[in-house]
Amino acid sequence: MDDQNKNLILAVALSMLVILGWSVFFPPPEPSPQDLAATAPASEAVSGNTASVPLAASGAEPVVAAEVKTAADAPRIKIESSHLEGTISLLGGRFDELKLKQYRQTLDAESDIVSLLKPTSAENAYYALYGWAPGGGLAPDLVPGPNTIWTLESGDILTPSTPVVLAWENGQGLTFRREISLDENYMFAIQQSAQNNSTNTISLAPYGTIARHGEPADLKNFFILHEGAIRHVAGELTETDYGDFESARAHEELEVGDKGWTGFTDHYWMTTLIVDQAGAKISTFQDTTRNIFQTTAKHKTETLAPGQSAVVSSRLFAGAKEWETIRNYENESGVPKFLDSIDWGWFFFITKPMFWLLHYLHALIGNMGWAIIGLTFIIKLVLFPLAYKSYASMAKMKELQPQMEKIKEQAGDDRQKVQQEMMALYKKEKVNPAAGCLPILMQIPIFFSLYKVIFVTLELRHAPWIGWLTDLSAPDPSTIFNLYGLLPWDAPEQGSVLALIFIGVLPLLLGITMWLQQKLNPAPSDPIQQQIFAWMPWVFMFMLGSFASGLVIYWIANNTITFTQQYLIMRSHGYKPDVFGNILSSFKRKSKDAE
Repeated sequence: MDDQNKNLILAVALSMLVILGWSVFFPPPEPSPQDLAATAPASEAVSGNTASVPLAASGAEPVVAAEVKTAADAPRIKIESSHLEGTISLLGGRFDELKLKQYRQTLDAESDIVSLLKPTSAENAYYALYGWAPGGGLAPDLVPGPNTIWTLESGDILTPSTPVVLAWENGQGLTFRREISLDENYMFAIQQSAQNNSTNTISLAPYGTIARHGEPADLKNFFILHEGAIRHVAGELTETDYGDFESARAHEELEVGDKGWTGFTDHYWMTTLIVDQAGAKISTFQDTTRNIFQTTAKHKTETLAPGQSAVVSSRLFAGAKEWETIRNYENESGVPKFLDSIDWGWFFFITKPMFWLLHYLHALIGNMGWAIIGLTFIIKLVLFPLAYKSYASMAKMKELQPQMEKIKEQAGDDRQKVQQEMMALYKKEKVNPAAGCLPILMQIPIFFSLYKVIFVTLELRHAPWIGWLTDLSAPDPSTIFNLYGLLPWDAPEQGSVLALIFIGVLPLLLGITMWLQQKLNPAPSDPIQQQIFAWMPWVFMFMLGSFASGLVIYWIANNTITFTQQYLIMRSHGYKPDVFGNILSSFKRKSKDAE
């Protein structure tokens, strides 16, 4: 087998390995705060200047049905903005009902908007609440906790222009207030204060916590995507899958430093506690008995003498992981490394700038499909020097084909002599037979990164291109099964075996462009290899048919540009491939054979 064919086989094998591996692994998918499900948790006595909050595994009883009903019937404060709608329950001051007005569950205009937070009365409850952990002998019922009934002191509806203030007095000289404000996007600011009007010195620590009752119902469980707890502490990002949570008794508390954040991330949505003051600690744990996942930020303990007060500020992000919004919170609002809450993957050094470029192309063009094609042009432009050398080398190799065949005839079965004379010929003509593999090797991390961008970023969700392609994050919905809508039956459901077989327009175009590109490459001399290569475009066509349509658009554009580049460069170096003539001759020959 000549070296040119070896290089071609190596390039194809690498591509096959990438696609096969991808289709296998990513198919078309201090003390801790008290138990949020506890009715009256027992605290652990802590002396000195440290506040104590009961552990979730302290043996407290779960919420009973009557108390769940009380939670459902508790007064609520309405949340209203251009991005959010929901309510805050005065039971614990819980953020437990929140919907994202800009996003719907499906492409249907009548589909429900996305629901992010849910109360304990709903399945898969998911909520955030704030409180104070008692210390220095202070009893738990003397500080506000999960089941405290707050009073609305000022405000009516929480909007970006109208904050609200909650208040609660414990009847023994302690007054607590919580001021809540909201910006134009997804960030709440929470200011907690405690006033000691008693005759005793007290110690207590404010905290915020987010809880999820069980794993999310829409958990993707894709290897490519992290879903679960996420935190940024002391410059380090940590991701914890739901199966890796520590138990309540075994969890670790981490010093935040000046700033940090912790919470839960889903495919497109996120809820995080943001700590802006030094001395706080962050913890992540699971109440295995009740299957409650919890992440908490506890501020440093405050010691208040009679007449003294303390005020602590923090923030709560609850919304969509929009790239520009998240970036603005990082750059303009001082949330460290907040953009890393989007799962950029192993090739983040490629994925991040790639999405940055895609984002601005989309802003310029106004359509994400055309932006992907524009991104493909730019990638090919950056890789053009490598491509030029590769295709020039292939043209030169084609010119040397007669001499290479002559060497093989003269050397006969002496393979060592063939190799030696081939290498001498390459050296004389200044040809690098491995140059043809470089563009393929460069495409592998680019392909992974673009797949990551299309799969994890919210901006591709429900993004239309043209005609029937209304969601670039989903596979092409068209199918030959019903002649692309001409026959009166529905197309196979996405993800089914039939959907993998009866592929859409985009996968067909992908197969055709791969086939055309293949025609520029010299055919292997071995008949078996020829058959393998002949089938490869159509195998890839079916393998990639279930991939996100945005990725298939990239591959079609990449194949088309590559074909054009290779054709023009090879012609400029003296080799004039008659691709379409060869295709026509092939059809004529097959028709004659059939007769």
